[in-house]
Amino acid sequence: MHDVRHILVPVDLQQHTERLVEFALRIADKLGAQVTIAHVVEEVEYRSDYDSASFEEFEARIRAEAERKMAAVLKQCPRSSPQCTGTLLFGRAADCIVAFARDNAVDMIIMATHGAKGIEKILLGSVADRVLKRAHCPTLVFNPYRGEQGYQVTLNPENSR
Repeated sequence: MHDVRHILVPVDLQQHTERLVEFALRIADKLGAQVTIAHVVEEVEYRSDYDSASFEEFEARIRAEAERKMAAVLKQCPRSSPQCTGTLLFGRAADCIVAFARDNAVDMIIMATHGAKGIEKILLGSVADRVLKRAHCPTLVFNPYRGEQGYQVTLNPENSR
């Protein structure tokens, strides 16, 4: 078993992002790991019957908004986590997350689930589920909808090096 030195934290920049990042940073701090927070900007399918100029403008607005939100997330990272970086990825979420993890020596992925149920999960699928099945490294799925939110991450002194 090898040490966890690099943790990837995919975020959707929605309501639970802050909670997920805080949780992941606590784990990274205990492990002495670097954290990369990543957001995937999903590709918008271009159709030839739309005006390409308005399509490009729409896509530019989506990217600019993602950059703004990512900067805000990174600004919230405590100064005690200097190895916390962020990146925007472009494409299909699960594909981008798995590829980034593989190509950047990621040792663990910590991501949230949306808690989709029923027809929503059948129609949309689950990014977390697809990443979990395809990732080369351990993947921890954080459920922001369940249980007590005051998680405490500690190391057992008897098990530490």
